[in-house]
Amino acid sequence: MKAYLRTFGCRANQYDTEAARAMIEAAGGTIVATPEEADVALFNSCAVTAAAEADLRQEVRGAARERARLRGEGRTVVMGCASARDDGTIAALPGVSDVIAGADMESLAIALGIDPAFAQARAGTQTGSRALLRIQDGCDEHCTFCATTLARGANRSRPADEIVREASGLAVEHPEIVITGIHIGTYGADCGSSLGELLERMVNEIPHVRFRLTSVEASEVDARLGELLVSDPRRVAPHLHAPLQSGSDRVLRRMGRHWYTSASYRAAAARIASRPDVFALGADVITGFPGETASDHAETVALVRDLPFTYLHVFPYSARPGTAALRMDGDVPAAVSRERAAELREIGDSKAAAHSARREGGLADVVVVGDGDKREGLTEDYLSVTLADASAPRRSRFNAKLSCQPSTSRLTAVR
Repeated sequence: MKAYLRTFGCRANQYDTEAARAMIEAAGGTIVATPEEADVALFNSCAVTAAAEADLRQEVRGAARERARLRGEGRTVVMGCASARDDGTIAALPGVSDVIAGADMESLAIALGIDPAFAQARAGTQTGSRALLRIQDGCDEHCTFCATTLARGANRSRPADEIVREASGLAVEHPEIVITGIHIGTYGADCGSSLGELLERMVNEIPHVRFRLTSVEASEVDARLGELLVSDPRRVAPHLHAPLQSGSDRVLRRMGRHWYTSASYRAAAARIASRPDVFALGADVITGFPGETASDHAETVALVRDLPFTYLHVFPYSARPGTAALRMDGDVPAAVSRERAAELREIGDSKAAAHSARREGGLADVVVVGDGDKREGLTEDYLSVTLADASAPRRSRFNAKLSCQPSTSRLTAVR
């Protein structure tokens, strides 16, 4: 079997695609570069925004057209979050033979005609420069805007021994392992452990590799995890991506984000980011949530300006089927939502530029990512940098000094 793989969405989805790749190859299949070459085109879908689902439908239709033109045959399988919420729209797309809910690898194996015994296969080397490691699935919270919880179900932690085994194999080829999941801050809540305990074990048992966390709620960074984030930047990246979503307590309540307020977020984020000299602090922010007023937006702007963010991810609100937010009043015009997002992005860009300027002349721990002309370096504090030595091998890691060329504001890593 020849299979084409395409991923939409977050790093948890990317990990699931890597698991599908490992399963297909373990069963004797081959991964090909285009859907036209494939017997099966596998699309891993995202349900976060309407745009992500629209992109999926467009690509599935395009793949079916090209296969029909060139081969006259071939089928499509769709997995992931949008699949778990499918109302028949995905199943009705041309060429789609199977719709797999979430990341059910056994069901995927059956759909692909593979022995389900191969569903547990995991690759020691992934396709990315940095490895992805999903430690849990699902989420126990019920944010009123989020379809992912509806698609992924409740929090389910993977066994620690299984995680450590997989991480040990990935560390042989990958200089950085990115810890991912749907809500990783709740890891261990269902088995008497914690994210800090798991990360500490991996640092102690797996030498050399650098670990990086994906999104973690600021309120979930306990003393153990907080110490790991600042104590040894060569082992745990000094980087916290802590979703904010809004700086207005009124909007946070409407969003169902009951576990923090703007004040508690401010205190937690400032405390964590203030300890080391080098630290990356990022956040997600949603603009135009139902009922968001100009005053609510101003509170978000004020909080974002005050905190030491080094980057922001800003998204206009996207209504998702089945979520509680759909039943709320106070729709914000799309133009207003986009205008608010543009204002916050401008602040985020300014903060990112200031962080980059502060790092000029400093030292960095650089991992080489990307291929060919897209090869670049990634520092411990999440800066993308140009490589002075363009021949540096992909997946290599080295200490460098950061310099800024007069012709560009982008930092360059010099050995």
